[in-house]
Amino acid sequence: MDRTPYQATPLGAAYERIQLPVSVLLDNVRSMYNVGAFFRTADAVRLEKLYLCGITPRPPKSGITKTALGSEQRVPWEHSWEPAPLLERLRATGCEIVAVETSLHSVDLFDWTPSFPLCLVFGHEVEGIRPELLARCDTHVRIPMLGTKHSLNVATAGGVVLYELLRKYRRMLEAAGVI
Repeated sequence: MDRTPYQATPLGAAYERIQLPVSVLLDNVRSMYNVGAFFRTADAVRLEKLYLCGITPRPPKSGITKTALGSEQRVPWEHSWEPAPLLERLRATGCEIVAVETSLHSVDLFDWTPSFPLCLVFGHEVEGIRPELLARCDTHVRIPMLGTKHSLNVATAGGVVLYELLRKYRRMLEAAGVI
């Protein structure tokens, strides 16, 4: 069976001119496979940039390459040991800083009205986002969890949130008559 690229389909035309004004900051994400999956999803949604902070692995690493499938060569990224100054730099450019984390302050992903541009912050696979980074975030967003587990794999959570943002951004552009 031949696989047709989505862009070549009539439905793909609505996405031709979209550059999602979103960046992602991964802080102390340990797994190279999770980082590779973020690169692949970042490429798929045409993300602006990935920020790899702390102990988060960075290319070139075989575990990243295995899941990124070359997207680590196309998606802009940078590394910083300390994420706080980076978040302040992004905020100064007008970015909304958004923690993807369940907290007492979290709003439901599907009820949230994002302010573009924005930077999503994801934390350690087990510990989550460090408290000092959570305090620097403008908004906390949670993914609805209906089962007995109260979290998703960090790369899966990234995919859920990024595709919801792509949907919301496309609707915003349609409403403005841009696309």
